[in-house]
Amino acid sequence: MKETVVVLFGGQSSEHEVSCMSAANVIEQIEHIDKGEYWLLLVGITREGRWLLVDSLEEIRKDTWREGTVRAVLSPDATDRCLLVSAEEGRAEKLHVDVVFPVLHGLYGEDGTVQGLLEMARIPYVGCGVLSSAVSMDKLYTKIVVERLGIRQARYVPVMREELEDMDSAAKRVEKELSYPVFVKPSNAGSSKGVTRAEDRRMLEEALREAARHDRKILVEETIVGHEVESAVFGGGKEEVCVSGVGEILSAAQFYDYESKYYNEESKTVVDPKLPGDAAEEIRRAAARIFRAVDGYGLARVDFFVTEAGEVVFNEINTMPGFTAISMYPALWEARGVTKPRLMKKLIDHAKERYHG
Repeated sequence: MKETVVVLFGGQSSEHEVSCMSAANVIEQIEHIDKGEYWLLLVGITREGRWLLVDSLEEIRKDTWREGTVRAVLSPDATDRCLLVSAEEGRAEKLHVDVVFPVLHGLYGEDGTVQGLLEMARIPYVGCGVLSSAVSMDKLYTKIVVERLGIRQARYVPVMREELEDMDSAAKRVEKELSYPVFVKPSNAGSSKGVTRAEDRRMLEEALREAARHDRKILVEETIVGHEVESAVFGGGKEEVCVSGVGEILSAAQFYDYESKYYNEESKTVVDPKLPGDAAEEIRRAAARIFRAVDGYGLARVDFFVTEAGEVVFNEINTMPGFTAISMYPALWEARGVTKPRLMKKLIDHAKERYHG
């Protein structure tokens, strides 16, 4: 008997387009699994927050899915475990759901909000739970957790949006702790949205204002010079936590910003790059420790810097990494012999174990 898998995508975050690209690839790979195993239901969430039933992968590829008119929302009722699809005369059809794959990046998807809905509904879902999603999405609180582990990370100064009313005071507090250049980031934003490199006071003030447009919590970090690398994690719960090899980002821009990640063809990724000393193994150990510390489940991508001296510096963790054609997470597992369709099946099977016991 086929199991019903709902793929959620789009969303209200600044990463809406990336989510659509990721979902298209996830759907394509799931379709490569034995045709008799899954029945896919595709649900797109518009930027305004409207939930729509999408007929086909082609609509996502052509970017026409938002023209749909059939509403489809997940019922929070734990006795339903269903998708409510609008029907004629205001009625709703209930479609049973076995697993949800929330291919949502950023706010209102990767931050624990959708995970909370799925927990209420008692529907198994791919990926981290409420706590780990929320903590990992918030860079400030991730740093607090990682500090307890004793893992090296960039020194930072937190700044709240309301502090910018006295910009001079806020800037001076940063300058007291850190030397230029610094990186300024919204605490809750993904894909480098709102991230700016500041080399002096004027640039710092502009960067703080830009970050404040994305979140009320802002991080100002020291600049780490070195290789930008990523590792892929799978497991959690009863499943052993496994970490892939390491991938390196060769950015076409001064730093790996949003445009470089998704729209600059000169940006490259390299699997298993040559790194100083035993940095690769240290990254794998640190990634597993961080994943466990945030109570990770399912998957995550954990990012680091490696300096020329071989020092490993934690950067951030993403609990729903990209699945675009250039994304590192599936590429790292593929390099370890796990094909993309097999990876999708492993993630779905692991999701089904979520409430066992």
